[in-house]
Amino acid sequence: MSGELWFYHLERTTLADALPELLEKTLAKGWKALVRAPAEDRLGVLDAQLWTFREESFLAHGLATGPAPDRQPILLTTTEDNANSAEVLFTIDGLMPERPDAFERCAILFDGGDDTAVGAARDAWRKAKDAGRSIAYWKQSEDGKWEKKA
Repeated sequence: MSGELWFYHLERTTLADALPELLEKTLAKGWKALVRAPAEDRLGVLDAQLWTFREESFLAHGLATGPAPDRQPILLTTTEDNANSAEVLFTIDGLMPERPDAFERCAILFDGGDDTAVGAARDAWRKAKDAGRSIAYWKQSEDGKWEKKA
């Protein structure tokens, strides 16, 4: 069984700060990424953030509804259709992976200030553990670095 599940507990930074950093690490590994959001309007916000998250750089990406989705290193979408053959699926805003075995890794980013999102992540963690999946829990240290806690 492939499809590792990595849970990222956002407490010290926002998704807008954490996601670009994790996407950079994914690309540095030579992998492609699929970022799944629950709605098209959310994709528009992410699209703008990825172009402007840092003054000196940007993250090349595209929308699944745009031209050449198969050529995008990072593809923003509302489904798990893996048009760019991504190794990593990022889910946000309470979404959980539907087909984790279709990816090398699934990164579930959840807001620590949202009780519903925390509850959904805990439930997904229990189910993944019971199923014998490879799972990891990441939390930010005081200085904002990601630390593997479980």
